[in-house]
Amino acid sequence: MKVMHLLPSLSSGGVEQVVLELCDGLCAAGVENVVVSAGGSMVAAIEACGARHITRPIGRKSLMTLLKVGATARLIREEQPDILHLHSRVPAWVGHLACRRIPAEERPAIVSSFHGFHSVNAYSAIMARGDRVIAVSRCMRQHILENYPSTPEGSIVVIPNSVDTAQFNPQRKPSQEWLDKWHADYPELAGKFTLCLPGRITRLKGAPHLIPIISYLRSKGIPAHAVIVGETKKGKEAYRDEVAAAFAKSGLSDCVTWTGHRRDLAEVLCACDVTLSLTLQPESFGKTTLEALALGRPVAGYEHGGVGEQLELFLPEGMVPACNPDAMAKLLEKWYAERPVPMSPVPAPYRRDNMIQAHIRLYTELKPDKA
Repeated sequence: MKVMHLLPSLSSGGVEQVVLELCDGLCAAGVENVVVSAGGSMVAAIEACGARHITRPIGRKSLMTLLKVGATARLIREEQPDILHLHSRVPAWVGHLACRRIPAEERPAIVSSFHGFHSVNAYSAIMARGDRVIAVSRCMRQHILENYPSTPEGSIVVIPNSVDTAQFNPQRKPSQEWLDKWHADYPELAGKFTLCLPGRITRLKGAPHLIPIISYLRSKGIPAHAVIVGETKKGKEAYRDEVAAAFAKSGLSDCVTWTGHRRDLAEVLCACDVTLSLTLQPESFGKTTLEALALGRPVAGYEHGGVGEQLELFLPEGMVPACNPDAMAKLLEKWYAERPVPMSPVPAPYRRDNMIQAHIRLYTELKPDKA
């Protein structure tokens, strides 16, 4: 079986990480993988797991990208994949239009993965087309059904993203060397009740909700301290400054640490007392919360989207009414005295082998003669 993945690039990001994990597991299972993107820092990792990468600029949000349709059609005919797996909107448009130029008997089956809550419009509707549409959570499936009624219900398959339990498990602990450097880099965290908020610095993540949470905990004599872990992408600097100013206005500047992007997020999650999810809108999945739960670390999150689904299974007591920082603060007040332990080991369907086998079953169903 041969699968061709189309996505904008292979820089850091959730979609890119999922494609890497897919290629790693699929290649190990004997499935040939070809990844087509504009390239990026993760190309080496993609190739190291046994997949091939072909550089094509098919993800830029411009009408000029449609000029790549012909070349993409030729590439598909040359490679002859059984499955064309689409992971993003612009590449999906290119892929669908390219297949129209290919004789029906030569076309691959088309699978698309709905990785996020895109704006609902004709542009995004391309992700709801194809022989199968993968939803990464139950709430994403519902989103597709409600907003794209022309998509047959039977074509939507829920396959959650996953965690590698060999890497993320309760036995994993930061080394003493790592801890020494962590404490040296951030001495302000010593003796604090550390609340980790991971993710890119965007309005969606709800960082300002940390202010009433920390204010309440401090008023109760609890030394709460926020650890905001994530990069500030170009163009988002003003928002980061806005949040920092809000902390300063509340007199809490010394109660927050900004670490920027960290490649050692697993160790950071282990080092902090609680991981939070404060998203203002439902997230399609919530990768970092799953990793924290798999590490045996307590997670408190607003009970909507994919994070709510995870907490419902792993740690129901961590579910907080959506966008209610007061309720979150009161829960964390309880947790300061005694923190709960999530379900262990990681249950199905969140293990890496669950995700890989589900994709193989789906691909085989579409191309049983190639299995």
